[in-house]
Amino acid sequence: MSERLRLERSGPGEVVARVTLARPDVHNAFDASLIAELAATFGALAREEAAGLRAVVLAGEGASFCAGADIAWMRAAMQLDVEGNEQDAMAMADMFDAVDTCPVPVIARVHGAALGGGMGLCAVADIVIAESGAKFGFTETRLGILPAVIAPFVIAKIGESNARALFPGGRRFDAMRAQRIGLVHEVVEGAAALDAAVDAAVADILAAGPTAARAAKSIVREVRGLGHGSSKWHTARVIARQRSSAEAQEGFGAFVEKRRPAWQPGEPD
Repeated sequence: MSERLRLERSGPGEVVARVTLARPDVHNAFDASLIAELAATFGALAREEAAGLRAVVLAGEGASFCAGADIAWMRAAMQLDVEGNEQDAMAMADMFDAVDTCPVPVIARVHGAALGGGMGLCAVADIVIAESGAKFGFTETRLGILPAVIAPFVIAKIGESNARALFPGGRRFDAMRAQRIGLVHEVVEGAAALDAAVDAAVADILAAGPTAARAAKSIVREVRGLGHGSSKWHTARVIARQRSSAEAQEGFGAFVEKRRPAWQPGEPD
């Protein structure tokens, strides 16, 4: 990886990927290179097998999670024509889509500031855990622009009502409000508690069957927008396939025999 982004592995068999934004001098703000590297990294992670990659932790180095767009990059974008700006915006949209469609659960570890595009990262993460002092905001309008590229992901996460209240004014808000609107799932006090909460979320995912966890994440997207009849048949087919899998047989067998399933970390029972 480059100096802008780190990818490390941890957990039993290195099944946990830890992706860290590493531009602390600019509060991990996006520029074209970081956007491209994030998209490529999550694209590569998406191609890994279920047994080899079971969770991703997304974090930021230094004082902030991600403070949005890099000012120098934005200044350069102001000199582009409409077509050039569209290409820039599409590259960012593709990056958010790569995180959003990552087949394994993505956990965001949020501290400091999560502004603008950083809010987009929170929206595409499956589990968002924030330190109580973190600040959030759709601050784009205060620069004369708007939260357009992140809008589809954010509205899916917090709903139209909250987006309409927060998008136009760009006011910053705290972690408790972020939790109330559904952007954040857990708020903790201090860095140590933040790390402990992230580790607990990873442990929960590792306790689940590798293919079951992926399928459970996927079904949320798959039933979105389906009518009742279509969703009924689709979910029946999905559970039928999973029930007949070797993983399900192992899970039920372990439950009946009161032992730990083969995929779950820990000492043998």
